[in-house]
Amino acid sequence: MALNKKALLSAYEKAKGHRNRVKEKFLKGGSETFTDEDLLELLLILNIPYKDTRKLARELLNHYKTLDNVLDAPLEELSKFKGLKEKSALPLKVVKEVARRYLKAKALKTEYLRSPEEVYNYLRYEMQNLSRETLKTIYLDAKSRVLAIDTLFEGTITESAVYPREIFAKALEKKAVFLILVHNHPSGDVNPSREDINITKKLILIGYFLQCKIIDHIIIGKNGYFSMAEKGIIESLEKELKKVL
Repeated sequence: MALNKKALLSAYEKAKGHRNRVKEKFLKGGSETFTDEDLLELLLILNIPYKDTRKLARELLNHYKTLDNVLDAPLEELSKFKGLKEKSALPLKVVKEVARRYLKAKALKTEYLRSPEEVYNYLRYEMQNLSRETLKTIYLDAKSRVLAIDTLFEGTITESAVYPREIFAKALEKKAVFLILVHNHPSGDVNPSREDINITKKLILIGYFLQCKIIDHIIIGKNGYFSMAEKGIIESLEKELKKVL
């Protein structure tokens, strides 16, 4: 019995030493060298005492493949892993929500949106893992400063489901000059559908009369984005419309 107690105490001290080294490495500026497994282990350390969180972090990443998939997993699913109860998994959900709000706040504080990649970097964490299609509109002033970012629709995005009145009413209210449409493809394929292009064309036309210019429509997927402006689709649609106006 004494031997077991001594062995347990030794294991505890060893684990404690490892945990302290992980924390110190992060605090002393080693965070950039952390792998996803290291970061996940540190998150788990903060709320799980006495257990081997390195092993648990590895199991989670082996199962979900990527860190963002781990953070997106439902609490009830995470709590099925041995050693990870619902309360223990809570920090993972808190971190995800903090990151989402941080990136949204950063976007709203950005004076200028310089490129589709910048839009993607601000919204990808919020949108790339959504299970339903979600349409957001970014409203910009004449100097391309962000006035607002609004979610206008959730569900399958079709011409009949997207209401231009809502989009442009908000644009007029905010006195926006430029609009960027952003939506996600839960399938992960970022290529625009014919429906996506038709909706964009319709909104470009309405924007022309209201002096609210659609400057891009960005589709976000699991591993990247598609910009209709970068690919020349916006310019092509504008030329088509000018022929009939």
